[in-house]
Amino acid sequence: MKSAATPAPLFTGSFALGTFSAPARTPSAGLVLPDGRVLDLRTTTLALLERWDEELPRLHGLASDPAGDWLSLDDLNVHAPVEPRQIFQSGANYRQHVIDLELAHRAPDDPRTVEEARAEIAAIMDKRAAEDLPYVFIGLPTTISGPYDDVVLPAWAGQPDWELELAAVIAKPAYRVSVEEALEYVAGYTIANDLTDRATVFRRDMKAIGTDWLRCKNAPGFTPLGPWLVPAESIADPGDLRVTLRLNGDTMQDESTKDMLFGIARLVSYISQTAQLLPGDLVLTGSPAGNGLHWGRLLRDGDVMEGSITGLGVQRTRCVGEAS
Repeated sequence: MKSAATPAPLFTGSFALGTFSAPARTPSAGLVLPDGRVLDLRTTTLALLERWDEELPRLHGLASDPAGDWLSLDDLNVHAPVEPRQIFQSGANYRQHVIDLELAHRAPDDPRTVEEARAEIAAIMDKRAAEDLPYVFIGLPTTISGPYDDVVLPAWAGQPDWELELAAVIAKPAYRVSVEEALEYVAGYTIANDLTDRATVFRRDMKAIGTDWLRCKNAPGFTPLGPWLVPAESIADPGDLRVTLRLNGDTMQDESTKDMLFGIARLVSYISQTAQLLPGDLVLTGSPAGNGLHWGRLLRDGDVMEGSITGLGVQRTRCVGEAS
């Protein structure tokens, strides 16, 4: 008789953190094992991150204790793994994605062939990575939703789009840190889907102002997060992870973080030159090629998005159209 297959681990490493609740109970941070067992830590993830250097050894000890009061993941609700105070979002940070967007917005009378335009844009991207600074803007914590929550598409959003991203979670206050020391301030990594309404990215009434990030990115629940916060020590190379998004089972994004123009250390260091990063803050690293605008297929009521990043698990969210 053939034995049952061993379930695939939920993530890379010996443990991860999440936020869980039993029915009618207040959410609490939990230590989750790759096989789906969960230990209630009776605190918040943010509280753990504020003492990360002290808590990490303790978490290792708890993860290796078979006598712990373990719960089954199947009996729990899974929420966003952390509630950040600040969200820093990197734009135009994947080489191929930027090339695709630039080609999609070409003027009708552009005399260049597609091949010529692509080559020129690629050269600009390579020069930017070598000589320029990252492009970072700020998001609202109220956009955060759970990894399995429904995503409400606002009635005013004419072109809602997906943007799956690797998110770095900050472990301790970081201000004016160097690129060389920046990764010491990262507690771990998780998955973020940084939804965008393409129709409202640019202000049509005041073109000189440019992008309107408040309008296009900050609707409630527009950043599904998680499911897990995987400690940085469990990820061998965050610069070489596969970012994959499937829409109703069809692969739309499938790219390595190698395609980032600015890596995590450069992003964290750059942000810290202006702002102080705090424990639990998120640094979203940009989205790879394959967004809905590229495919000519934007999000609709009933769509199901499944996002995964190597070693960080899988989030699944369903889109619900808001009644106009």
